[in-house]
Amino acid sequence: MSDSPAARLQKLFEGHRLTPTQRRIAHCMVRGAAEVPFLSSVELAELAGVSQPSVTRFAVALGFDGYPALRRHLREVAPAERTGTGHEDAYNEYQQAVQGEIENLRQLAAMLADPAPVQEAGRLLAGSTPLPVLGLRAASSQARGFAYFAAKVHPDVRPLDEGGSMLEDRLDAAVGAGASALLCFALPRHPREVVDTLERSRRAGLTVVTVADSVFAPVARHSDLLIPAPVGTGLAFDTACAPMLLGRVLLEAMADALPDAQARLEAFDARAAARGLFVE
Repeated sequence: MSDSPAARLQKLFEGHRLTPTQRRIAHCMVRGAAEVPFLSSVELAELAGVSQPSVTRFAVALGFDGYPALRRHLREVAPAERTGTGHEDAYNEYQQAVQGEIENLRQLAAMLADPAPVQEAGRLLAGSTPLPVLGLRAASSQARGFAYFAAKVHPDVRPLDEGGSMLEDRLDAAVGAGASALLCFALPRHPREVVDTLERSRRAGLTVVTVADSVFAPVARHSDLLIPAPVGTGLAFDTACAPMLLGRVLLEAMADALPDAQARLEAFDARAAARGLFVE
């Protein structure tokens, strides 16, 4: 299990029934795990976009007497000093966005120190034929990218990247054809239709594997296995390097669990060569 500051904070929040506002605070704290122990309740409230009393109620919900007691605890479980290098002010806004994504990838690498969740996800996805892959709006490109590559090693992959009434039809068709699991990419802002589809999927008997920006995302309660990958928020529109890379990691884990994956890849390469599909 990863022992990063973010992982230790997530462990602190596990088992608590948090309100949407409290989940927002928790998500903010996980993203800034090294800095949060040095913030006042007012500063944390501003960072999370909530009121200062909400931060106090959040601390009480976790079992502390108030925010000062929570902050003392955080200083024990987080690094003893700030991790900044002092060069941040020298970066322009574009460089800062890239640096933020680098930190997100570091968090993902730390989380993958325990490969068990990803390996379990790979086993579930490999065992589902067909395999529906859900991703709407901001997450649609993640779903399409995964489905494109997965189709080279999996016998029947079905991307669900468009909402509306057809989404229900395609989900029902996948269930009717024998699907046992569904992979979902869920990114902010989280469409209500994704939450509703996951709820419907579980009622239909599918095991839901989700890649989301946080374990506190709205889709968490409708997922059997959620693997988090943080998104970047330094630009006008979120960046999703970590979720994309996690998708490729899941592809690797799924291929490892498919006994004929290598044979399928070799057969595809042979067909592509015969057709002159790619320019060398």
